[in-house]
Amino acid sequence: MGASDVTHSSAGHGGPTARDRARVVVDAHGVVTGWSAAAERLFGHTADRVVGRPAAGLLAAAGEPGAGAEGVVHVRHSDGRAVACRLGIRLAPGPGSEPQWEVTLVPAALPDLPDLEDLPDRSEVPELPDRSDVPAPGARPASEPASDEEVDRALLEALFTQSPIGLFVLDPELRLIRFNSAAQGMRGTPAAEALGKRPSEVWPDFSSELTERVMGRVLDTGESAIGFEKRGRPPADPGREHVYAASAFRLQDRDGRVLGAADAVVDVTDRHLAQQRLALLAEGGARIGSTLDVLRTAQELVDVAVPRLADTAAIEVLEPVLAGEELAPGPVPPGAVLRRAASRSIRSDAPPGVYEVGEVSTLPVAAPSNQALADLQPRLVSPVRSDSEWVLRDPVRGRRMLEEQVHSLMLVPLVTQNQVLGLAAFYRWGEQGPFDENDLTLATELGRRTAVCMDNARRYLRERNSLVALQRSLLPGELPHHHGVEVAHDYVHAGAGGDWVDVVPLSGARVALVAGSVPGRGVPTAAAMGRLRAAVHTLSDLDLEPDELLARLDDLVRRLARDEGSVHDGHQGVLGGAAWERASGTRTPPVGEGAGCSCLYVVYDPITQSACMAAAGHPGPVVAFPDGTVKSVDLPVAAPLGRPGPLFEKSEIELPEGSTLALYTPGLLQAQQGEAGEARLAELLARAPGSVHEISRMLTEALVPDTAEGDAAVLVARTHALGPGRVASWDLPSDPAVVSTARSLVTHQLESWALDEAVFTTELIASELVTNAIRYAKAPVRLRLIRDQVLTCEVSDGSSTAPRLRHARTTDEGGRGLLLVAQCSERWGTRYTGSGKTIWAEQSVEDTV
Repeated sequence: MGASDVTHSSAGHGGPTARDRARVVVDAHGVVTGWSAAAERLFGHTADRVVGRPAAGLLAAAGEPGAGAEGVVHVRHSDGRAVACRLGIRLAPGPGSEPQWEVTLVPAALPDLPDLEDLPDRSEVPELPDRSDVPAPGARPASEPASDEEVDRALLEALFTQSPIGLFVLDPELRLIRFNSAAQGMRGTPAAEALGKRPSEVWPDFSSELTERVMGRVLDTGESAIGFEKRGRPPADPGREHVYAASAFRLQDRDGRVLGAADAVVDVTDRHLAQQRLALLAEGGARIGSTLDVLRTAQELVDVAVPRLADTAAIEVLEPVLAGEELAPGPVPPGAVLRRAASRSIRSDAPPGVYEVGEVSTLPVAAPSNQALADLQPRLVSPVRSDSEWVLRDPVRGRRMLEEQVHSLMLVPLVTQNQVLGLAAFYRWGEQGPFDENDLTLATELGRRTAVCMDNARRYLRERNSLVALQRSLLPGELPHHHGVEVAHDYVHAGAGGDWVDVVPLSGARVALVAGSVPGRGVPTAAAMGRLRAAVHTLSDLDLEPDELLARLDDLVRRLARDEGSVHDGHQGVLGGAAWERASGTRTPPVGEGAGCSCLYVVYDPITQSACMAAAGHPGPVVAFPDGTVKSVDLPVAAPLGRPGPLFEKSEIELPEGSTLALYTPGLLQAQQGEAGEARLAELLARAPGSVHEISRMLTEALVPDTAEGDAAVLVARTHALGPGRVASWDLPSDPAVVSTARSLVTHQLESWALDEAVFTTELIASELVTNAIRYAKAPVRLRLIRDQVLTCEVSDGSSTAPRLRHARTTDEGGRGLLLVAQCSERWGTRYTGSGKTIWAEQSVEDTV
């Protein structure tokens, strides 16, 4: 059934143009299925009114003018008249196995149609010379446009024979009617085996259930489904899963009758993989380096890579990286120690790696890992041969690789600034295909990101180690033992370096409890803290009142800030501001922000059982009294050291024996600040255990988070009274004759304390101090002996005149009193009170009480 029968009416010269040829397609049931634009122009009927209706309804009824003319058919025009046409009929292939006819109609007034059977066979026409101005036999003239029907047929033919888009046509029962060559290549199934079956029956592994569900919805609703995803392994690439983007739409005729559905499929595997790589790279940028910890950073890399990039991943780092030490530039020398930092695998029946974290990882000499560390170039090893020498010589990795049948490997040196930190290895042995160059590029980018983050962590660890070493060298080690207080302290080192607490013994059996904080981070902050602590010790020796000591300390901070040039563009540092800016690259806070050093200074007197305290921008202590009540001491508001503000003021509080004080730095309440944090601290102190060591440890563990951002320090002190048995005092008249009486009182008291060996020296000290008080000062005069860890002799008077140590000449009759006191005692000094002054001298004695 090649060319169809053709009917002719008369001979003519020339042929009709394409605009005069009306083409009509009629199926085996006589129904019009195609109506060209030329037919619409010739007969006036639009395609939507003709297609799907019987063709006989278009013919003029018998008996109408010209209806019976021989060789001519009459087609009814839309305006009612009959149009005489000659016709030609050609058999054309239809959908499935049903035939259809293509009818060509030309008005009878035009010349005859050429006899299709008389046209020469193209194979018998001799080849013409190549002349662009002479059209080939049977070719359409360049000026003659193609008809709409011809374009439609050409488009359909191209879709089913040439299009790279897979096209599947299904009937309303979701049975395959037809699919093109591209679709056959995607599935690898001949049409004869697939037609008449559902996709789930032919291709159960190609997301067939999803396809049928989506297309069923399309058939029911008429709404197209755009861009849903299918997956499968095509015959041409069975080792890798491909991803397809599919779109389904319903097919229906002009009367709305549903004919089926079409499924257009495009292989987007490469685009999908590229999007996956970009997404993985973005995820790596967000997840890798979340902390300044080398091991955590390595674990974040393998967590990102497995299972989306690799089936197994392992990270080795050089030993100096874990210690925060400096690295030599360039390749890794042979024999360098590598330790496992992290590993992960999709396996659940075995450890994720052949080495534990921290364990030394060995590499054979011929392994590509050593080559990557030598030339610092990433490597793609694919395929991995099971008989390779480096696999067989590695008793640990090699055995695991053979067991898992690893077929592809990537090795990425972790390098930044020409310094090697370690090596990342990625393995594939599961269902994923072998690595390719795109995977290597992605792994290299992830490795570069990881190397930078690891180097930051290494530098931070190095600085933190230096900081902690410096801070510990500047902080008190073992707190001094004192009869007046039982003390314990605890620190949380988070890399800031500015928090400290201290205990400073004072004259007269008193003790100073100190807490302070320097803002900032790093070595400059720790150095500033050390300077402040030394200044507090120095000023404490002057026996100043707490408010006076803080005023002197404030002057010192301001002077040091000016001397070091810490004022830049209207910004003033706290302490050593210029050094801090040079070291950290961070500008110090402005003066008005109140970000200076803070300090709390408490003086406890075990004889009077009272405490005098003052603070500079620091929270007051929390006191737990023996009766169970807890109180946060509210101190007068004062600015931090070095900041403008009101004058420092002192406060006094009575502390019965057994009271517990908690001095702390602001970092202790970094989890809960303000009143909530203070309430939580008071609650913990109210039900604290008996030992001050247990209390200090309990407070830091309960209040400071595990991931503390700043340092914290706490000092816990339990007060004790120095009873009358350790203190003796006498009021003396202002009479030179009383000096001998003072010596006698001292002798009797020391004998009662069994301190006979100290009698002579103490008599000399007491007589000289009493003599000076009577001669140069004014009443009242009081002599006091205190037996604590040292033996203290004090003489108080009503004068504020400062004593002056003189070096008398050999001819001088006086002026040697204070010199003798200084030579006979270990320490001496003067402290001022509201009514005068007290001169004291201390001696070391053996405590036998």
